[in-house]
Amino acid sequence: MANSVWFIAIGTLLILMGTRPPVLQRLNLTPSMVYLSVGVLLGPLMFGVFHFNPLKQAHFLEVLAELAVLLSLFIAGTKMPVPFRWKAWRVPMRLAFISMTISVVLTAVFGYYLLGLPLGAAILLGAILAPTDPVLATEVQVRHMGDTDPLRFTLTSEAGMNDGSAFPFVMLGLLLLGSPLSDELLGRWVFKDILWSTASAIAVGLVTGRLLAQIVRGQRSLERTVPLLDDFLGLGLIGLTYGVCLLIDGWGFLGVFVTAISLRQSEMTLAQAEKPDKVTVTAVTSSDQPGETVWHLPTEVSKGSLMFKESLERLSELVLVVLLGGMLFTDSWSFRAVGLGLFLFVVVRPVSVLLGLIGSGAPWRLQMLVGWFGVRGIGSIYYLMFAVVFGLPEELALELIHLTLVVVVLSIIIHGLTVKPMMTRWWGP
Repeated sequence: MANSVWFIAIGTLLILMGTRPPVLQRLNLTPSMVYLSVGVLLGPLMFGVFHFNPLKQAHFLEVLAELAVLLSLFIAGTKMPVPFRWKAWRVPMRLAFISMTISVVLTAVFGYYLLGLPLGAAILLGAILAPTDPVLATEVQVRHMGDTDPLRFTLTSEAGMNDGSAFPFVMLGLLLLGSPLSDELLGRWVFKDILWSTASAIAVGLVTGRLLAQIVRGQRSLERTVPLLDDFLGLGLIGLTYGVCLLIDGWGFLGVFVTAISLRQSEMTLAQAEKPDKVTVTAVTSSDQPGETVWHLPTEVSKGSLMFKESLERLSELVLVVLLGGMLFTDSWSFRAVGLGLFLFVVVRPVSVLLGLIGSGAPWRLQMLVGWFGVRGIGSIYYLMFAVVFGLPEELALELIHLTLVVVVLSIIIHGLTVKPMMTRWWGP
């Protein structure tokens, strides 16, 4: 009985989302809100068709979230509309490293003093909730390879980078749970988890993306009639980059995002050199940001595999958010968790964005919108499950699971209800 209800519900949901009924559009419901509602209906809060225990199924949930984040990061990277230059990337770079660090600190202070968590657990909580999400934030992501909207570009590139830049703080929290704070511990953490892991991930991403672009361009120039499987090439690049990063202790999420950017930019550079007469230049302008020159060139693997990966991304989002609804009980809600969520959305995110962008020259309106759209989601679930699998004590694991799930659910609801009206009002449909 339970299995039949499950299949009927998921099948109906897929058909519903595929047909895009006007009622969902009029209600301004994001896909994540619909998925969450189905999970709640099927879960222990309503009909009890299934219950997903994140503590007992931590490893399985970690793998699911890991795959979802990797796909989303690669998709986001291939859509980046401009080559990497400091002038164009200064705002998301500041957000991904400076604002993210401030967010970890503020959340850790809240966890330590108001929630009574140990220092290591408070830092770990801050790291879990600091990164913005590349999976659930589809409404504010770049829509396609030619999308040059400054808000979408800023939020997408920030989410792509801070999924890697948050990892050192996850490791710091876990280290402090096992050892007292010391100069030796901090020194080892700075060298290994910040300097080495970040630099090596960037290097691996740059090399693998460039290498695949050159290999594909060379093969297609020799055998133009032989079709290549772009989907396999893209997935293979994700696996290769992530695997090498894990092997050398680099941050794999950051490496995959960088390799996607490197792949697309390398393909564009090679196409420009090969067929300069087919290059077109577009001046990107907006009411708030001066024009940027963007090269629109024919792409290969990055473009050819995009549709397949976007479908996988949507499917992974559906599965994970439905499972999230099946983790909730009536007593899942508490003043501690709801208070943490509101503090994160109303205080931590806006303050960290404003402080991180001091002197950046970013328009005030852009800063205000970025300060609100700090969607938390699958990335936070992955870091949480990573910590649980790493070996958190059960009592502490249950506490962090409780806090994190409530914050993610609140983010899906609050940001989901506001994203479409705000995007329509400020940036157009």
